[in-house]
Amino acid sequence: MRLTVLGCAGSFPGPEAPCSAYLVEADGFRLLVDFGSGSLSSLQRYAGLHAPDAILLTHLHCDHILDAVTYVVVRRYAPEGPYPPLPVYAPSGAPDRLSAAYGDDGTVEDVYQFYALQPGTFPIGPFSVTVDRVNHPVETYGVRLEHGGRSLCYSSDTAPCDALLRLAQNADMFLCEASYLDGVDNPPDLHLTGREAGETATKAAVGRLLLTHLVAAWGSEAHTLESAAAAYAGPIDVVRPGASYDV
Repeated sequence: MRLTVLGCAGSFPGPEAPCSAYLVEADGFRLLVDFGSGSLSSLQRYAGLHAPDAILLTHLHCDHILDAVTYVVVRRYAPEGPYPPLPVYAPSGAPDRLSAAYGDDGTVEDVYQFYALQPGTFPIGPFSVTVDRVNHPVETYGVRLEHGGRSLCYSSDTAPCDALLRLAQNADMFLCEASYLDGVDNPPDLHLTGREAGETATKAAVGRLLLTHLVAAWGSEAHTLESAAAAYAGPIDVVRPGASYDV
């Protein structure tokens, strides 16, 4: 598997990064996991406008889905189009949410074929995909992708929880949010700190930790990285748009 980061900013686009979007490739199949604000630009820059073969949206907060709305124009009105419906795996409210955001009082189901997520394991292309509900205020799924004996876990947005530990267990690579700073009175049951991301990585015995979803406007990358490294002894990176990793 190959992971390419298209966007990684937390909550809203940062000065150097769009919001969450990650392209995972295997056997010529490309799965786009989340499609946050601004990431359509990165999709064109690092992969191609029509690169995704399927999309998985982990939850329906704007910073994880909004460019799936913009992408309707790409597939519906392309000069050589319209394109056939693209599979989208998402919480059950996705068709209504994306249609409402598009705002033409119609539907986007000519563009997307929706499959409602629920906890469990299922195939998408060559991947074995496992999702489970994690600790966030709306219906949100952490994700584990497996292919060829290798595994990638993506936390989505979550506070610490047992489901995330199960999904990350012995993963070769753990793409984990670290939105909050340690040592601050953060709201409960919403996001992880760098230390909590590191602790989860250690408890799950993952091979490599990739930190994402940092909020540049009021965070500190150096502090987050230091906090994670104090809790996890393995290799750690803070991801950037355009960065690619072989899992």
